Amino acid sequence: MVTAVKNDQRIEMTESQKKAQRNRSVALGLALVAFVVVIYIVTIVKMGPQILNRPF
Repeated sequence: MVTAVKNDQRIEMTESQKKAQRNRSVALGLALVAFVVVIYIVTIVKMGPQILNRPF
């Protein structure tokens, strides 16, 4: 948690903690994008490329 309030005292993260949190966020975002790409590719492979040419 970024800040915790207890008896009007705030706990601030250090610069190294902020950097580590940002690195985790970037890694999680990249993992999510990779997962979406894998699901898209698996869908195209399993259903065939003609799935994109179907009538609406």
